[in-house]
Amino acid sequence: MTALLDHEFIRAAVLAADGSVALPEADPSAEFIGPHRALARRVKTLVAVYRSPESALHGSERAVAAALTCLRALRSLQTASGLFAGGDNVQSPPDSAFTVNDVCDAHVLAAGAGPELADVTAALADIAGAATGPLLTGGVHTPNHRWELSAALARLHRSFPDARILARAEEWLAEGVDIDADGLYSERSAVYASLVTNPSLLLLAEVLGRTDLLDAVERNLATTLDLIRPDGTVETVHSRRQDQKLSFALWPYLPHYRLFAIRTGRGDFARAARLAAADGIDDPDLLAQTLLTPDLCRALPAPDAEQLPRDRYLSTARLAAHVSATAHTVVYGGSDVPEHRRIRSGLACNPTFLRMFAGAAVLDAVRLSRVFFDLGPFRAADMEQLAGNRYRLTQTLTTAYYQPLPKDRRRDDGAYRLSDEGRFSASMAFPDRPQDEISHTTRVEVDLREDGADLRIDISGPSVPWALELTFRPGGEPQGAVPLGDGRWCLTTEPLTYRVGDDEIGVEAAVEAGGPLAGPDLGEILRYDPGQDHTVAGGTDATTGNRVYIGGHGPQTLTVALRAHRPAPAH
Repeated sequence: MTALLDHEFIRAAVLAADGSVALPEADPSAEFIGPHRALARRVKTLVAVYRSPESALHGSERAVAAALTCLRALRSLQTASGLFAGGDNVQSPPDSAFTVNDVCDAHVLAAGAGPELADVTAALADIAGAATGPLLTGGVHTPNHRWELSAALARLHRSFPDARILARAEEWLAEGVDIDADGLYSERSAVYASLVTNPSLLLLAEVLGRTDLLDAVERNLATTLDLIRPDGTVETVHSRRQDQKLSFALWPYLPHYRLFAIRTGRGDFARAARLAAADGIDDPDLLAQTLLTPDLCRALPAPDAEQLPRDRYLSTARLAAHVSATAHTVVYGGSDVPEHRRIRSGLACNPTFLRMFAGAAVLDAVRLSRVFFDLGPFRAADMEQLAGNRYRLTQTLTTAYYQPLPKDRRRDDGAYRLSDEGRFSASMAFPDRPQDEISHTTRVEVDLREDGADLRIDISGPSVPWALELTFRPGGEPQGAVPLGDGRWCLTTEPLTYRVGDDEIGVEAAVEAGGPLAGPDLGEILRYDPGQDHTVAGGTDATTGNRVYIGGHGPQTLTVALRAHRPAPAH
């Protein structure tokens, strides 16, 4: 029995591809200016629309002419080494691998299209051949690069069989896929999981017959289900890459959820695939993917209904989520900064420890600053699940004042080695000195509820100013707080309501121990401080939006109640 095709999905994929390669009537072979990755992707899409009977450019000579023009430009960007020029990574095998992956896919599509694409096929083979040597011996510098490069090698072997290429791909894979017990890759990044690692592992599984790689992708997709937010994005606060401070849409996951739903019958994946396409399909590469993997064109199985309420705690990333019909709340305590004591690309640095969705009313970020030796905002060094939906986040900061050097460590010339003591560097041989330590501890207990969360914040140690920052997504205005100007408000013990349409989030704070909360007259402490790692370079990781502050002077203990209010759904 012939499998049912999803004609609506196929038409949408064709329209997206056609729209991305619209050719000028006057000169269909006009130069397409772009970096090497864009040129290769355009060639792949042009070959796909030429091959697709549903495309307006099916069998079009204009598509062939445009592809050849792009291929000439692409070949001109290939250096004498065979790698591509462009971008900030110089002579980069992995960056070139992204382009070679599309070149090889285009070669498979063109080689099966007949003599009309013979020149395109030959040009693609020439580019792939020139790149084979450096990809065979080249190295990488991020975790996902291993799989992108391995996928390029597997594709080269698929079209141009070579035992050396296959052996090199298997050498990379022998390191083991960097997926943890919770189904997260080591970079914990939605961007790289959806656009690099998952598609690369799927290709490697197909070419090498590695079903274990399919299992890894399915595990990652299953975990991602619990990271899908009500606004159609994927949670990224725990990421170790650039997306940790961005909002990342679900749509790049569409082909993977769709493929696994079709092949396994998983209704939860079918639901995710529909969510990923809810705002329409605008990915020009989908058409080529359907031609290379025809299973994508089959009809989805029936989607499962969303299970509410639900909970998930990812202990490896220290990320908890509680989802109900009223609120979607995330608690995060997995920053790498407390252990590594630095802000660095490749570390999870986002100081947001809670966010909450209540329909259109969104509390994007809750952060806590302390004025303690400029060591930056609260980032939990430990997250403990106390019971059910109760969690405790803890961070202790320790710094020191230094005593005179012991006699046997003194130098007559005063030239002591330059060393770093965790917050400051100086020619003072810090490790050799006795020190007087000062510590500051922050504990945040979070009780996740059906309608929000209860926070208990305990700030202990020396008396220092602190400020809790609640950043609301634009669209409403805080009611019950005192305006401070520049999108900032002060909240004391009066209730606050943030309303967008019929949805709202309520906030209420109370002091349990310590002095009173700071009023608007203490605006100098009601601010977010990113810490010296940012400010020494003139930078910041501050949020934007409507920022409400609760502040005071520690030691202090306070409670903060966050409540979502939404109209009952119509029946």
